[in-house]
Amino acid sequence: MADPDNTPAPGRLVLLSSTHRVAPGLLSWAAWETLRAADRVLAGDAGHPQLPPVRAAGVDVELLDQPGHALARTLAEAASGRTVVWICGVDGDPGLTDALARIAVEGGLAAGPVPEIELLPGSYDLPGARLLDLVAVMDRLRSPGGCPWDAQQTHESLVKYLVEEAFELVEAIEDGDRGMLREELGDVLLQVMFHARIAEEHPDEPFGIDEVAGGIVDKLMYRHPHVFADVHAPTAEHVEANWEELKAAEKQRESVVDGVPLAQPALALVAKLHSRAAKAGLAPALSEEGPAEAGIGDRLLALAVQAQEQGLDPEAELRAAARRYRDAVRQAEQDNR
Repeated sequence: MADPDNTPAPGRLVLLSSTHRVAPGLLSWAAWETLRAADRVLAGDAGHPQLPPVRAAGVDVELLDQPGHALARTLAEAASGRTVVWICGVDGDPGLTDALARIAVEGGLAAGPVPEIELLPGSYDLPGARLLDLVAVMDRLRSPGGCPWDAQQTHESLVKYLVEEAFELVEAIEDGDRGMLREELGDVLLQVMFHARIAEEHPDEPFGIDEVAGGIVDKLMYRHPHVFADVHAPTAEHVEANWEELKAAEKQRESVVDGVPLAQPALALVAKLHSRAAKAGLAPALSEEGPAEAGIGDRLLALAVQAQEQGLDPEAELRAAARRYRDAVRQAEQDNR
């Protein structure tokens, strides 16, 4: 409604944003209501993924191809005294709101006051949505025209990086560095994504990240019957016992130590072997010789088993000692300067 002095009503400019990570047309109820009630609906990208479903719903969308500040002024003038919806580009139209703010500061519009501006999210990212971006980026790097180095990598060539990134993640956890923890988790995730992307190209047995994720989802649901079925497991000990029982039935292993990766660090390997043996009620002799005559390896093994029996992680304990030793070396260097 106009003021008594015939000043036009300010109007309403709605900046409708959406995410490319959900299917086009999956807009909120508020977004659809606003689109249907608007006097004009404008967009700048003829290939915008939301345009086909919006037009299919009977909403007329006009295309407007203008740069920066000129676009902001055109939108503001179009919304003078009425409701206009601008379907934001997939990049969110950076700078558009700043340009609209400058118009207001500069004294408004010749046609009347600057319209009320509303930012309306039409759709939201679901948890994990950025993983889709990672899939797209990895595919771009690996595809023709992407990165030559990434294109040359194989499962075998990436092993050293996977191991390195895993240890850097362990270090971030032990340091308690939250920023580094997030970064290193990303680096480990990249390795998983990289290997899955390479696996898509196998000529006989291809699989991708969806098969990898689907496999672990199925495994987690199968091994958590107390969550996804009716098995009773009130304590962590019950859960662990169920897990080992299900895994043994699934893998059909002949020995409790089958499946323990021998390539892992030696202390962690000993701890895992002893843990498997202890759960099976086995207590094999560590060495037939006395402690004084036992080899270094046997004595280290005995210490690792001792740590395990005391509820300690021998690998973590030795790393902690190594860090203290590193600090002592640095202190000695300072003392000698």
